[in-house]
Amino acid sequence: MAPPVQVAVQDSVGNTVQGATDTVTLALAANSTGGALSGTMTAAAVDGIATFGDLRVDRPGTYTLVATAPGLTADTSAPIAVHLTFAAVSAGGSHTCAVTPRGRAYCWGSNSSGQLGDGTTLAKTTPVPVSGGIRFATISSGENHTCGVAATAGAYCWGANFWGQLGGGTGIPQTSPARVAGGLDFKVVGAGGAHTCGVTTSGAAYCWGDNFAGQLGSGDTGGASLTPVAVVGGLTFTSVSAGAGYSCGLTTAGAASCWGSNSDGRLGDGTMLGRSMPGPVVGVIGLAAVSAGARHACAVTTGGMAYCWGANNAGQLGDGTTTSRAIPVPVSGGLHFAVLDGGGGHSCGVLPNGATYCWGDNKYGQLGDATRTGRANPAPVAGGLDFVAVSAGLAHACGLTSGGTPYCWGLNNYGQLGNGTTTSSSTPVPVLQ
Repeated sequence: MAPPVQVAVQDSVGNTVQGATDTVTLALAANSTGGALSGTMTAAAVDGIATFGDLRVDRPGTYTLVATAPGLTADTSAPIAVHLTFAAVSAGGSHTCAVTPRGRAYCWGSNSSGQLGDGTTLAKTTPVPVSGGIRFATISSGENHTCGVAATAGAYCWGANFWGQLGGGTGIPQTSPARVAGGLDFKVVGAGGAHTCGVTTSGAAYCWGDNFAGQLGSGDTGGASLTPVAVVGGLTFTSVSAGAGYSCGLTTAGAASCWGSNSDGRLGDGTMLGRSMPGPVVGVIGLAAVSAGARHACAVTTGGMAYCWGANNAGQLGDGTTTSRAIPVPVSGGLHFAVLDGGGGHSCGVLPNGATYCWGDNKYGQLGDATRTGRANPAPVAGGLDFVAVSAGLAHACGLTSGGTPYCWGLNNYGQLGNGTTTSSSTPVPVLQ
């Protein structure tokens, strides 16, 4: 809680007792949200004032604190509104997850496979904390599973696991975070359709889960791997992104490399031939980021130029057409992006000034432009909000403001917009905090 909570030791007429050193303990009064208090909850008063500087409540709501001290009458605070702020957000198939600045993970939306990580399989229309108390540095929402890298560099996954996409050595779904096997230290993971990939702290890429099209990058095709396997080819990566049956990574040289299914040209190598090991995306260099959507991928250069390739049935490449492309094509409009992300059949990007644009399929309002009309060119997201990050899911998208407030738009059949309803929205709505 900020600012720090202070408790005064007072006499019978309400004056602070100068010099008092009583030991004060704080607790939450009974509450309907099920919130729990953590941090330093006992402190000795200094000159009559006990200060609590690191108190935290694990879920949003309105709370009251109860202060007690031996031999003194307990007192209750005025109601305190607790709001979450986030440092990152990731939109998945029909769920969304986010991480707070302190590394606490929250998820909302569909939970049929346990992808919210709260120990249940019940859908939630507002954020719920991921169980286990793990502090996460990054998080990635896949189609029906979620993975994150802990602050200690271990990777954890939860949710659907039919193909071993959780990487724990079994095919059993998990409703709470389970450590990825192998003892590897990761800096980033990317959850896809039914597989997951990650980059270790040394830059090596590993993948696990379904391998029907060679999307694990291990040099073979078919079957699945329940534990991480090394991506062959000797490339060093800074990031990796998993799509539907394929994967793409950004190398330390600023090049994009993809592997797996090449239907619609999603590998960007000028062919429609799948590959079971990384192959270079042609025609673009000097890249800052690459993102694998469901059947298309996008990348942004260090200068902010955006390129996309692969399926374009809904205009998700943003080149003004609906023609699929086996090589990268520039996104139309001459916009320069700081962030770019590919989703199910749409894409979204954030400009350096915070303005956000989306393009492609808009059946459920996932472009956020207050219509349900598909766009083959970038269209501004309505509402005048400035975002620092955007994430495109299967049929929804979410943006994060500089103040840490997430907004989502698009399909909301499972509550993936996080606003307490299951009503879809063609404009950004704030996630309830």
